[in-house]
Amino acid sequence: MGEALVSFLDEKGRPGITERVLIVPPISQIGPITREERKKLIDNSIVAGVYEKTLDRESAYEIIKGRVENGTGQASSGSDAAKTNPGTPLPPTLPPTLPKSGSGPAPSAPPAEESGFLDKIGGMLGGGTATGKGRTREGVGEAMAKSAARAIGSQVGREILRGVLGSILGKRR
Repeated sequence: MGEALVSFLDEKGRPGITERVLIVPPISQIGPITREERKKLIDNSIVAGVYEKTLDRESAYEIIKGRVENGTGQASSGSDAAKTNPGTPLPPTLPPTLPKSGSGPAPSAPPAEESGFLDKIGGMLGGGTATGKGRTREGVGEAMAKSAARAIGSQVGREILRGVLGSILGKRR
């Protein structure tokens, strides 16, 4: 048994009154436990029986390989063929449309427009990109130009206002 001084924080994060409390140290053992003690601890655990089962689920590689083989007619049951030869590489090119499970071939997507590195940088600095609702998101360069124009405009406006009010009201000495 031991003693300690303990203080807790209230709702606003301020420390409360410090109080003297008695502490019971944790019960521990120096050294390894026996096989019987280990088995007893495992059997009394709340997760006992959950992690002892080994599952060998079908991997994504095996599923895709089975779809490719079924689509090209190379094997009748793609998942069984993939399980027997898991190290076999995929064919160099995939068919343009992969069949979805339980349906016909998927419609092919239109080819994506390829843009170069300079086009991407130009899009970032200059013009914006279109969003889903017909709006365009401004680029970095456009945002910088807007910010600079706003700062210059407010500074010029402030100087003009000072000059006009200074001439009307006169300078105080």
